[in-house]
Amino acid sequence: MNTSPPAAFSAADGSPGPLHVITCGSEGDGKSTLVDRLLADAGAEREQGLPNDPASRGFSTRQRSYLVADAPGRAQHTRDLLSAASTADAAVLLVDACAGLRTQTRRHALIAALAGIRHVVLAINKMDSVGFDRARYDDICHAFASFALSLDFVSVTTIPLSAAHGDNLVQRSARTPWYDGPTLLVCLESLDAAPPPSRFVFPVQGIGQPGTEAPGFSGTVAEGSIRVGDQIRVTASGQTARVAEIIAMDGPLPVARRGDAVTLRMDAAIDAARGDVLSLAQAPLETTDQFEATLVWMDEDAGLVGRSYDIELATQRAQASLTAIKHRIDVDTLAHEASRKLALDDIAVCNLATSKALCFDTYTASHALGGFILVDRYTRATVAAGMIRHSLRRAQNVHKQALAVARKDRERLNGHAGKVVWFTGLSGSGKSTLANALEVALHEQGLRTYILDGDNVRQGLNKDLGFTDADRVENIRRIAEVARLMLDAGLIVMTAFISPFRRERDMARELIGTEHFVEVFVDTPLEVCEGRDPKGLYKKARSGQLPNMTGIGSPYEAPEHPDVVIAGASGDLRAAVAQLATALGVGRQPAAER
Repeated sequence: MNTSPPAAFSAADGSPGPLHVITCGSEGDGKSTLVDRLLADAGAEREQGLPNDPASRGFSTRQRSYLVADAPGRAQHTRDLLSAASTADAAVLLVDACAGLRTQTRRHALIAALAGIRHVVLAINKMDSVGFDRARYDDICHAFASFALSLDFVSVTTIPLSAAHGDNLVQRSARTPWYDGPTLLVCLESLDAAPPPSRFVFPVQGIGQPGTEAPGFSGTVAEGSIRVGDQIRVTASGQTARVAEIIAMDGPLPVARRGDAVTLRMDAAIDAARGDVLSLAQAPLETTDQFEATLVWMDEDAGLVGRSYDIELATQRAQASLTAIKHRIDVDTLAHEASRKLALDDIAVCNLATSKALCFDTYTASHALGGFILVDRYTRATVAAGMIRHSLRRAQNVHKQALAVARKDRERLNGHAGKVVWFTGLSGSGKSTLANALEVALHEQGLRTYILDGDNVRQGLNKDLGFTDADRVENIRRIAEVARLMLDAGLIVMTAFISPFRRERDMARELIGTEHFVEVFVDTPLEVCEGRDPKGLYKKARSGQLPNMTGIGSPYEAPEHPDVVIAGASGDLRAAVAQLATALGVGRQPAAER
């Protein structure tokens, strides 16, 4: 699987150039035939310096030049469609006159709208198959107009055509005397797709001449333009300086525009690093760590609330998690539907939280700062592409409060360091028994402890959660947050939860801190756990009463590198506690060290 970020949210060349067009629609609607015939009938010439491959063709006519990308029609290629759509000025959406609007046609129209395309040509193809019937054409036009009413397209031009025979591609067809609109070529040549003015956005990709008095910052102008003498601002630090020199590959420039790869040398030293974003001082950018976005899910593994991913936004990198799935969008009706997880090719509006504040803008205002991808932290596969709708107000209303008493002060008072001992294993493996025995041993030494047990927590804090994959993820997220608070109190916290998913255990480790986190795998074979069956859960699972029982109907991902492994089948509780005490290495400090 290709794990590199899609080109969908890279900066496009904003200088005067070809009209970027995508052809899209359901598989078999005739996209390739249309482009081939259009180029032949128009006498188009290959445009030098533009790509010429099966998916993207550059050509020119007497009126203008074009770059046409053919978006795959199959549902599995949503990623490729987003890549093409995000840099396109217009979309030619093909519809088979016989089949009419199909789910994939509507999906492509929705994605085109989300990606910022505002001009659509609805090319109703294969009209020869329906005898150039005007009523059939009108029915499809009305159906699309009704569907696209809320998609905010600036213009929708409908054209009846036959790509195979050239009807209404370059020359008006005698077989559609009832049609008085433009041909496809005339429509494209007259299309005004000039981008609106945008403010200067410069994601820093590298530092030139580090250690010098005023190092240069290299990158590509994502939006807007910059001139020598302009005052710029580093979004993260707020530091400002003036541009003393703009250096390109061919030498100095007086001005750099969108798409130019340059190094900006300042007139004074300012701190900036890869991932920082520069703007004009008079047009500062905002930051947020919580926002609402539209997500297009691209992975076969479900997207779940609470699960952690890597986010890539411009040159910025951080961790991100879904905090809420507000609704899923039905691509046929555009209706909003409740959903607890995201499946392959789902389009949904979600809330996300990031591990640090990121420079952002809405996707409508800035593709560079509003478009992002989510990456699986294990496979490095791109699991979703997102378009920011707005920052959440809570991100600006909540601020970290500095407190006078810190964890180290509480640990000094307790006489020992805090720890989180995370027991994981199948139901019946002995997690709770071991945690209880360990707490007794530590308590007898005078250490301050607490147990967070799965069943006990589900009777209070997590009583609203069930046992679906989504609920299990949220269950562990809440426990990790509570354990971190207890660690901050200087306690030795033991958590006894199945915690079946490796991703969530790793999330807990990162949240709490590796130096304070001890993962204990109670390695008890399934047949032993099932033989014990202290709560009768396995019996219910085997009879079909518990469809999500871990180890039976739901997977358990054993730790790959646990800190401690306890052989749960041995039953030697004393030896297990001794093994854990040695691994923890905790105990009261002598009075002189307190």
